[in-house]
Amino acid sequence: MMNIDNSERGDKRNGRQQDFLQSLVDFTKDHRAVYWSGSLSQFIENVLPGDPQGAARSSHQYIWDMIRWTRCDDEDGNFKSKLFADELFGVDESIERVVDYFKAAAAGSEVGRRLLLLLGPPSGGKSTLVILLKRGLEEYSYTDAGALYGIQGCPVHESPLHLIPHTLRSTFRETYGVEVSGEMCPHCRARLEHEYAGDFLRMPVERIFISEAGRSGIGTYAPHDPTTADLADLVGSVDLSKVAEFGDEGDPRAWSWSGAVYAASRGMLEMIEILKVKREFLYLLLTLTQEKNVKVSRFPLIYLDETILAHTNLAEFRKFLQESENEALLDRMVIIQVPYTLNYKDEARIYKKLISAAAPAFREVHLDPHVLHAAAVFATLTRLHEGEEKEQELVKRVRVQANEEVEGVNRSEAERGRQKTPDEGLGGVSPRFVINALSNAIIQSDKKSLSTMDVLLALKDGIENDARIDPKKKRKWVDYLVLARKYFYNRWVKEDVHKALFVSFEQEAQDLLDKYLDEVEATLDNRQVKDPITNEERRPDERFLRSVEEKIHISDSGKQSFRQEVVRKAMVAFKRGEKFTLDRHAQLHDAVQQYLFEQRRDVLRLVSSSSRPDEEVRQKISVVEKRLVDEYGYDSHSAKEALNYVTTLLAQE
Repeated sequence: MMNIDNSERGDKRNGRQQDFLQSLVDFTKDHRAVYWSGSLSQFIENVLPGDPQGAARSSHQYIWDMIRWTRCDDEDGNFKSKLFADELFGVDESIERVVDYFKAAAAGSEVGRRLLLLLGPPSGGKSTLVILLKRGLEEYSYTDAGALYGIQGCPVHESPLHLIPHTLRSTFRETYGVEVSGEMCPHCRARLEHEYAGDFLRMPVERIFISEAGRSGIGTYAPHDPTTADLADLVGSVDLSKVAEFGDEGDPRAWSWSGAVYAASRGMLEMIEILKVKREFLYLLLTLTQEKNVKVSRFPLIYLDETILAHTNLAEFRKFLQESENEALLDRMVIIQVPYTLNYKDEARIYKKLISAAAPAFREVHLDPHVLHAAAVFATLTRLHEGEEKEQELVKRVRVQANEEVEGVNRSEAERGRQKTPDEGLGGVSPRFVINALSNAIIQSDKKSLSTMDVLLALKDGIENDARIDPKKKRKWVDYLVLARKYFYNRWVKEDVHKALFVSFEQEAQDLLDKYLDEVEATLDNRQVKDPITNEERRPDERFLRSVEEKIHISDSGKQSFRQEVVRKAMVAFKRGEKFTLDRHAQLHDAVQQYLFEQRRDVLRLVSSSSRPDEEVRQKISVVEKRLVDEYGYDSHSAKEALNYVTTLLAQE
């Protein structure tokens, strides 16, 4: 048996390796870039006619084309991008706003003359969003659609179209149907005069590729001590080693073009924690965004076409707002909030991604199937707007945010309530806090397995030992851990154990649903039901109907409308030629599960409570544990823990 298992694992591993090798081959085919170089004359003759629009693209248009290149809409036709699909979770609204910004800017809207600022709490995804855009630009520049050309040797990789004299640009527009925008940089102007005697058709042109590491098309600036920060980090300075060669500090060839704004030309400049920089830095950046120009001493205005994408945290932004002189700066920014997700299912996906990127020792520890979701529920609770809601109301809000059907909650009303609290998601626990607690739980455990209770206790320990959290908030957050366990984990683990007890659970549940529908239809039609065993006709079994409905607190006065709703949904499924199953009605799903669970309560106690079980009981325990492991994501340790935990819950009820 062991040899067979090892063989199967080996076959799967070899299959994955072959799939990965094929994906590498496909990638190289899709991104096979052809380097090109030649004079401007050759560029205009051989390259430009193939794609005049592409050659004249602005940085905003180029980024928008890159985003469209990664497009993969969802089933409802909503815009989705492969760029973000496997990396960012729960911030779809923020991504949509970023996409809308580039769409509008590419169309020539005024937003293209605004600095884009991402605002949100730490570890909320701001940096990741920018990194993904930068990766997308690098990858896109290696495709045929993303081909980008610049003047060879230009320190700002400027468009070769800048060499077209102004007197000929109207003719160029009439010939190729595109507008030439921008001016030649001082460096290329000097080269044109000294090396080519003004013959711009001889100026060399080449295909350029965007590369952050190569400082081509992507620039990044991170603030440091304001007292030592130098504007030269952005715009460069005189290169004293070249002054002797060219004889003049004002010669552009004696200038060090190492500033971040030059590296970002034709692409994107990332400004990390932008509000920590000196005000003179901000004015330079906003002028660059507004006018596409930079003023450097000794030189005329330098034309630079780039998108400035900045990000900062809430604390810095609130401090910035308090200073009245910053109003003019704020007016030139497009601010997009990137909050924490409030969907616990998306939050769990974030944890899974972070774990997959962690050290091998971390990944080798087995987590029971509810660890990440229970931790995510706790995190979501800390991010919701603090009110006076009772426990049940908070639970409903968490479930609504996860797009679950909740009794008594209208989805449109829930959406309106969400709009009244726009600050939700801007505070609370960060994903890093949860991952740190997971790490501590792994370090302290002597097993290669963690249960949900282990992690909830680790989170409690993390809260109590964090000096940054005030005592009042600590108490509230510990209460949220109790809520996550009581209303979420308890329900999930009981369902798992219940289903594992009965191999025929799915069919048994469907049979019970069919029986409920038959009885309800007979009741509503005021007709009798034929007993399947005796074939005798009888009145509908009202006692059975109420025993199911009471599991989800359907009152006697509300039973009629509930039954009509169930029948209506069943008829919709029937008209579509589909079977009406439990997953089509969340409330009825819960009712049937609880009804079956109630019927088997004594059996479960027998299976999981014997301290010295006999052979028959031991066999039952073994079967339940095996099914938990094989079908529900547990390992041997966490399966035993789940059985013991559910037994304890039953004893308390």
